[in-house]
Amino acid sequence: MTEPMTVSDQGVAAGVRPPRLRTGDRVRLVAPCSPVPEPMLEAAAEELRRWGLAVEFGAHVRDRHPMLPYLAGLDADRAADLQEAWCDPGVAAVFCVRGGDGAHRTVDLLDFAALRAAAPKALIGFSDVTALHEAFAVELGVVTVHGPVIGTKYFVGDPVAQEELRLTLFEPERRTVLTSPGAHALVPGRTEGVVFGGNLSLLNDGLGTPHSRASAAGGILMLEDVGEDVARVDRMLTHLLRTGWADGLAGVVLGTWTDCPPDPGVIADLMRERLAPLGVPVLWGLETGHCAAQLSVPLGVPALLDAENGALVLAGPGLA
Repeated sequence: MTEPMTVSDQGVAAGVRPPRLRTGDRVRLVAPCSPVPEPMLEAAAEELRRWGLAVEFGAHVRDRHPMLPYLAGLDADRAADLQEAWCDPGVAAVFCVRGGDGAHRTVDLLDFAALRAAAPKALIGFSDVTALHEAFAVELGVVTVHGPVIGTKYFVGDPVAQEELRLTLFEPERRTVLTSPGAHALVPGRTEGVVFGGNLSLLNDGLGTPHSRASAAGGILMLEDVGEDVARVDRMLTHLLRTGWADGLAGVVLGTWTDCPPDPGVIADLMRERLAPLGVPVLWGLETGHCAAQLSVPLGVPALLDAENGALVLAGPGLA
């Protein structure tokens, strides 16, 4: 097992890096959240096969909940697929095929003692999968990958996002400097910390619940969201701040805010107004989240946030 790269023994801890992928590796596709359309699932699997991977499907990846159409099957079945994939020593990575809803319901049914006994491997996804990233960081102490949910438009038909993810998984030393053309400082400065976070709604919903992080101290917090009005974004962000959860935060990286009215400029103004009093660097415009050509970002890796130069620089490859 690869030793974690450490920045601090307190607050947000660095994770154990899983092995990188290699041609011929077996990978498993699971649906821990919302259902995935069959054509998107098959297109995603075909792309992974082009990478030289042996693609397997979770037993319930095509399921639909009998009463709740926003869920990909029963909670117990979604959890069982994820657990079986993680605990199978022959599976090198677990790809979440869609976000949506239901990850917190899945998390509550996982056997973390059994998951902890298994060797680390890459877990890939974003949006609702933020709940899984947080739980695996807290309970297992592993690095995971904030990247496309592959059974969606954020992977299928997006060659830039596909190549970003492929390089992150196969050649991670080539993806240590993360930046985007429009990235710039909302609050200038440079800082070091451990990258974590994801979807604002999921972080807010998980606050104070089992398997969620108690403190953001020492972390570089990455945030994005979709379809949330500026007033609700304000409410969720203010909640995180008022609880003290963000005390000791090292810095903030703001991704995309797709379909968050009234417009990105107002969201940026809100972020500056709420986050500047923290006295830490804040980077705006890293292309992570619900956008085309999204970056894949390893979570649980120490990094330098250079807000003035619009970059998040990992201390080393995200995968071993």
